Formats: sequence, C-alpha cells, structure tokens
Amino acid sequence: MRAAIYYTPPAGSPLAMTAHRWLGRNPFDGEATREPDEARDPLVGSPARYGFHATIVAPFDLADTADLSHVDARLSEFCAAQRPFLLTARVPEKLGPFFALIPGEPSEELFAMEEAAVRAFAPFRAPLSEAAIARRRPDRLTERQRAYLEEWGYPYVFEEFRFHMTLSGALSEEQAGALRPALDEAFAAFDGETLTIDQLAIFVEPEPGAPFRVHSVHRFGTV
Repeated sequence: MRAAIYYTPPAGSPLAMTAHRWLGRNPFDGEATREPDEARDPLVGSPARYGFHATIVAPFDLADTADLSHVDARLSEFCAAQRPFLLTARVPEKLGPFFALIPGEPSEELFAMEEAAVRAFAPFRAPLSEAAIARRRPDRLTERQRAYLEEWGYPYVFEEFRFHMTLSGALSEEQAGALRPALDEAFAAFDGETLTIDQLAIFVEPEPGAPFRVHSVHRFGTV
C-alpha cells in the first residue's frame, strides 16, 4: 500500500463534483460519476485513477516502523497548525502535455506549507527502490531534481514544486485541441474564482495500480 498527502476540495463542493464528473470517478467513495465515454476516458484515465487532487507529498511506501494510523495522526497535528489561505484558480491551463487547474499567482503560504509537509512526512517514507527511481527517468531530470528524488523520494519538491490539479493525461496537440472545448465548457465557472486551501487528505493506493481512495481528510486549524 502507498499513501499520499494531497489537497482536494470538499467532496460536495461544486469544483469537486465538476472534476469528479469530468474524470468519471469520485475518489471519496470510489464510485463512477457518469457513464463511460469512449472518447474522453482514454485521455483522463491517469488523473481519474489518482483522483482529483494537488500533490503535496507524493505517493510513498510506508517505512517498516510506520503504519497508516501514524501518518493519519501526524497529518491531524500538521493540519491543526495550519491556517487557511486563498489561491486564484486558472483552469483549464496547459501544463506541459496535460491540462490542469493551476494558481493564478505565486503564494508564499502555499510554498511554505508544501515544504513543511515534505519534511514532516519524510520519516514515514520507505526508501525508493532502484526500480522506482528508474521509473522517474532520472536521465531526464536536472541535477537538483535528481538530488531531490534520492533524498525526498520525489523530484518536484521545494523550488521545483508547482501546485496543479490534473484534468487530463499527456496529450498530443491534436488530442488537446479536441478536448479543450469540453474542458472550457465544464470549468468555465471556476476560472478566476477563489480557491480556499483549508484541508489536506490522505489518499491510499491499496495495491500497485489500484485506484487511489480518500482515507481521511483533515481541516486546517482543527484537531
């Protein structure tokens, strides 16, 4: 089993419900949210498996000395010490080969929270295997990203971190052009809207390749 620390909006919020319908799956209950779509489903299969989220601490195997209850208790403590902050949503935006929701401007609160979380949960993470490192294609990473991968288990932390909530897999230009009108229509109401960052969740992958499910959600400033 792997665990991850993600930001995701409340399950019943308009943004979450729209994203779950778009991806075809709700990670809170694991249920399908619409009928299968032969055209869309192959293009959103990867983010649908992970669930609508922004990565704060990337998926990790638990260390031998840890179990999920330890991670859950630590996240409760961590979130109790955080205070909500706001981002402006830009969606749908192209981020490399895929579409995502991204912030409209940099946020010091966001970067501080991400760095603190990466450090706080490092003791619960098992070291990466050689095979796991190889899957990250270290030959394509910068020197700093390779160093972060080896030390922190993920190349995109600290200065390399970029908040994004993925809405498609990697697309060709033709696929992106075909998908864009439906994305624009689905998410038009959220472009430029204020996004409140006030909770984090533990997502779990029960076995390799299985869909991720929400295990627990912890609100900021509360225990």
